[in-house]
Amino acid sequence: MRRVEESPAVPAGSTESEPRQGRRAFASHAATTVDSMGTAEPGDRDGSADRPDRADPADRTDHPDPADAVGVIRSVEPARSLDSIRSAEPVRSAESIRSAESIRSVGSRAPGGTGALGVPGHPPSGGDAGAPAPVPGGPAAVGDDAARGRRARHGVHRAHRAHLVHRAHSTYGEKSAWYLPLTLATDVLGPALPVLLVLRHFREPHPLACAVVAAAVWTSVRALRRRYAADVIGESRGVMAVLGDWLVLLGVLAVLRTAFGEIVAPAHALLGVTAAPLLTMADRTVTHRHLIADRRSAQAVRRVLVIGEPSSADHVVGHLAARTEHAYVVVGVVPVGGAGLACGAPVPARLGPLDPRRPAEDASVVLAAVAEVGAELVLMAPGPRLSAERLRRLSWALHDAGIPLAVLPGLVDVAVRRVQLDAPAGLAMLHIAPPARRGLQLALKGAFDRLGAAVGLLLLAPLFCAIAVAVRCTSPGPVFYRQTRFGRHGRPFTMWKFRTMVADADARKAELRAANENDGLMFKIRRDPRVTRVGRFLRRCSLDELPQLLNVLAGEMSLVGPRPPLPDEVAHYDEVELRRLSVKPGITGLWQVSGRSELSWDETLALDLRYVDNWSLIGDVDVMARTFRAVVDGRGAY
Repeated sequence: MRRVEESPAVPAGSTESEPRQGRRAFASHAATTVDSMGTAEPGDRDGSADRPDRADPADRTDHPDPADAVGVIRSVEPARSLDSIRSAEPVRSAESIRSAESIRSVGSRAPGGTGALGVPGHPPSGGDAGAPAPVPGGPAAVGDDAARGRRARHGVHRAHRAHLVHRAHSTYGEKSAWYLPLTLATDVLGPALPVLLVLRHFREPHPLACAVVAAAVWTSVRALRRRYAADVIGESRGVMAVLGDWLVLLGVLAVLRTAFGEIVAPAHALLGVTAAPLLTMADRTVTHRHLIADRRSAQAVRRVLVIGEPSSADHVVGHLAARTEHAYVVVGVVPVGGAGLACGAPVPARLGPLDPRRPAEDASVVLAAVAEVGAELVLMAPGPRLSAERLRRLSWALHDAGIPLAVLPGLVDVAVRRVQLDAPAGLAMLHIAPPARRGLQLALKGAFDRLGAAVGLLLLAPLFCAIAVAVRCTSPGPVFYRQTRFGRHGRPFTMWKFRTMVADADARKAELRAANENDGLMFKIRRDPRVTRVGRFLRRCSLDELPQLLNVLAGEMSLVGPRPPLPDEVAHYDEVELRRLSVKPGITGLWQVSGRSELSWDETLALDLRYVDNWSLIGDVDVMARTFRAVVDGRGAY
């Protein structure tokens, strides 16, 4: 039986730390090997061996379960992170998960034996466990091509015959079965019950018929816009899609009202359907949070086999292992060439460094690897040794076997809306739109900022007075604290806040510098002795930030943006960090809703750069909606 190659493991004497709570259990080895522009921060549901719609139990090959075989993440260098954000979830630093001995101990407790990596379900291979797998093209590999190809095609066709394919190639893991019933029930009852109650209360005619029509139209609109698709449900908690559906609902109901006559008063009808988007948003929030929690515990994920040169594969595995909210978990890597992997991912096979004489040689190796690890998706990272023609022939074999294929373009932190696909002369090409720095969207953002600040100052005037009295009466000193910060393009401005520290806090900063708990340029102490009692409450609720509405009204800040930096921080910025100053700083932002002071400098920088490159008005609305939850939660506010 062909042996699974084991990448270098962390030495037994390593001092690498245990995983943080919520880190994804990741195949047999997870990895983070990143360059100086990347950082690392992955689980899987039961493999094909446990799914009844796959092969018969008598003749199938069990595959390692990522939830059982916990991997090793090895930090190669503490690089600063520019590419670790996929959502506004906090990025976690790259750190080891377990040692190789822990992996083997996990596997040794499982029934059915273990392999060279201690992976349950894989019987031990003969020979030296540390010996590398034969590179295709060598004598042993060529002799095994026929047998490997037969086994691979048989196993792959069995494993994927029940695979459902959608426009993104396949569903994003086996999600909980209650997502769709709950969503449908919410979308039916959300408009139906309020419409029925409102119309009965105002004694409008045909309340039951109107309720049925409202529910039918609402669910039809959402179904036509693919809100119930397997790859969509639970994946987002955004409010803009729901609001868009609701506007379509209002338009359809208006047409029906015109066609059948004015049966119901418009105000009553509008009141009746107002609850529908609110309930749908609540449902989306519940399913999204449950899905993210599942993925953190290795559920509702897709098993991925990565193919590429070792350096590229290490980079890909590191990025996927760094975050937990996405659907992909690497269960194996097929390196191109004989170089070793710096990550600890299982290596079920290798491809030769040169294009094979026969295309079937690569195909048989990859298909055998897919069948061995139970991969549900093949992810290719092109490079000099994985040419376009070689990749094309591999895609033929994978598609003929019914295996989804994805190709990495080498881009990180680029929003999908900025990418446009083209194919001149048959050459696949991605056009990347530049970040929004001018034009209508920026003008609308400025108008929205000023209008929101003006309304906020008027509505919050009584709260301002109450806070001012509390600050003045509980500690000597001024009510407001003014500080110089840097704004867009490095322009300094005076930022306003309610004072939360003693009057001489700045003078005492030098003596507390040794107690700084932040790992970067920012100065943060969890229990800062300079903070007053009222100030601690204001900071936890983020009320001390409210005077910054004056800065927004003056055009110096925005409602949403990166954190405004101090002059001594900017003085130490490099070229990458200076990119934070490409947009106006904000009162809230991705940093605010993702953990605030609990984030490292690398994580804060990565969040800010993601916003700088990909901001949009819709994204700003979503961040502001999530800010209320972050304020109530209070996590990281000190």
